[in-house]
Amino acid sequence: MPWIPDYVRSDGTPVRGHSRWPAGARREMTIFAGFALAVVAFGNGSASTGSGDAAPRPQSTVQYPIRFDNAPPPRIVQPRPTVSYGVRFPEAEGSR
Repeated sequence: MPWIPDYVRSDGTPVRGHSRWPAGARREMTIFAGFALAVVAFGNGSASTGSGDAAPRPQSTVQYPIRFDNAPPPRIVQPRPTVSYGVRFPEAEGSR
C-alpha cells in the first residue's frame, strides 16, 4: 500500500497522511478472499471412514503410575561456598 503524505486541498482543508490501496487491489483481494473462503468451506467436507461404521479408537497402552525402576537415583548437588573465608558485615547504627 502506498503512503500518501500530509497535504492541503485546494479549498484549504488539511489532510493527514494515510495509506491507500492501489487501483484494482481491493477487487483482487476480494476475489482472493472469496476463493480462500470457498477452499476452507468445501475442503474435507466429504471425507469419511469408508465403511460407514464409527472410526476405531486407539486403545491406551500406558500403565499409571509411571515408574523408572532401573534408573539411577538423581544426584543431589551440595551447595558450595563462593569464598573460603567468612564475610563480616559491619553493623549499622540503630540496627535491631
